[in-house]
Amino acid sequence: MKRRLLLALAAAAVPLSLWAQAPEPIGPQPELPTEQLVIVGHDGTQHAFSVEMATKPEQQTVGEMFRTSVPADGGMLFDWGFPKPSQMWMRNTLVPLDMVFVNADGTIRSIAENTVPQSLAIIDSRGPVRATLELAAGTTKRLNIRVGDVVHQRIFRNAE
Repeated sequence: MKRRLLLALAAAAVPLSLWAQAPEPIGPQPELPTEQLVIVGHDGTQHAFSVEMATKPEQQTVGEMFRTSVPADGGMLFDWGFPKPSQMWMRNTLVPLDMVFVNADGTIRSIAENTVPQSLAIIDSRGPVRATLELAAGTTKRLNIRVGDVVHQRIFRNAE
């Protein structure tokens, strides 16, 4: 009887450990490894970027928080590993961003331009995506990047 009670208590404690949250970030994360990414526009124009790869949950949680700039030819690619809805926010993010939501085949599903720094509003992909690409605000407008354009990168298995 005591053994069953101990096992029951131990089993009940496991899910609680899953609810434990990582400490609240208080500063920017170190620069993540970078990889090349090319967006091919509807007119065939190619735009090259060097993006930081956010592949681990702890990297994705911090993202671009506390950074004071994003390079014009840089950004951050959040690789979710498989298609799923992506819901982002701008908590502790000091600069506006363009968020590009990318399907598993590399096509752009949706774009949120000029997101508001430090906003807690949810920015939704409007369906399952393989990745979310964060660029400096104004990049998609400046380069005429649109829904349906194609992102070439190894995670989409279409890099050249």
